[in-house]
Amino acid sequence: MGNDQSVTTSGPKVYTVNGEKVTVDEDGFLVDPESWSEELARILAEEEGITELSDTHWRVLKFWRTYYFTNGKAPLNSQLKKGTGLTMAEIQACFPGGMRRTTRRLAGLPNLKGCA
Repeated sequence: MGNDQSVTTSGPKVYTVNGEKVTVDEDGFLVDPESWSEELARILAEEEGITELSDTHWRVLKFWRTYYFTNGKAPLNSQLKKGTGLTMAEIQACFPGGMRRTTRRLAGLPNLKGCA
């Protein structure tokens, strides 16, 4: 896919995705949510042990992005279920590293240091 990754040993990481520099913080969250791309989501997913993003993954990630940029916050579980048409079990099965953290990270949303 022609994407280079430049990784530092501590602090932020910088990726080159489709010729653009993209920075993530020390926890792997985008510094600028507007720099998100599907290609970056694929790279971050691989780091989380998700080898391929399915249609279900994309449905969840795109819902999170739309909801966040419309409402300024992440969706509640009830809103996530309604908005995606999926059960929580289906959603959680897609994100074994922790649904809230992993989904937020892959969707390119800001890091909430207080989120577990």
